[in-house]
This record gives sequence, structure tokens and C-alpha cells, in this order.
Amino acid sequence: MPQPAHPAAINGLTLAQAEIIANAALAKGREVGLMPLAVTVLDAGGHLKSAKREDGASLMRPAIADGKAFGALAMGFGGREFARRATAAPAFLNALSDLCGGRAVPVPGGVLVRDAAHNLLGAVGVSGDISAQDEVCCIAGIEAAGLIPDTGDPA
Repeated sequence: MPQPAHPAAINGLTLAQAEIIANAALAKGREVGLMPLAVTVLDAGGHLKSAKREDGASLMRPAIADGKAFGALAMGFGGREFARRATAAPAFLNALSDLCGGRAVPVPGGVLVRDAAHNLLGAVGVSGDISAQDEVCCIAGIEAAGLIPDTGDPA
């Protein structure tokens, strides 16, 4: 019988939490009638915990969802703040893009995941509809797991 991971080996989100987040994010998209979505959940170290692509989601949706989550995690703030900073400092965004191989996507729809003590556990990215709607799905997924979404907007 497999042994559970040692607590020190868990880098933020557990697989069970990531699956709850991904499933609830997709369910929210269906509930509100969005285009087919892709969702990516990363742990605090930037490692993939869960990725799902709905039937009909276009080719690049999983990569965009990953880029939204990665960008938020890499910068340490949610996609809304990342988008504001990208607009204000395009030269910095160009440098960041070079440094991370173009992986960071600076738009809403990348949301940090925090626990009740505000510890960073990971990030979620959703892509498939307009960014604001993608973000709604991230928030729904994170809250379904009993965790705190951090979009980059002040509380």
C-alpha cells in the first residue's frame, strides 16, 4: 500500500485540493454559460498539480491558463495587479517575458491561492472566455476548496 507523502514534501496545495479547485472552476464556467475552459493549478513551487481542458476548448487554452497561474505566482500577486503593472511598465514586462521564456500571461484569470493565515499555497489559471469571467471561475474553485483567492485587487 502506498505511503502518504511526508508533510514536508507537500509544497503548498495537495492534489486533493487542486482537484477540487479545478473541478469547481469548470463547474462555475458551465453554470454561467462560458465558452469551453482550461484550468491549471500550480503549487507554491510552481509545479503542476492539476490541469484540465474541457471538450471544445481551443488549442492554446491550457498554455494560456498555465501562463496566467505562472505569472501570478512568479510575480507574487494576482493577475489584476500583474495586468496593471504590465500596462504601466511595458519594458519590464518585455524583460520578464524574456527571463521566463514567454510563460507569464499578465491578465486577470490568474489568481493566487492562500490559506486563512495568508500563506501562499499556489495559483490557479483559467482560460477560455473573457479574462474577467475566467477569474470568476478561479475564485469559485479556490473558495470551493475552503481557501482564499488573491486576485491582486486590494481587499
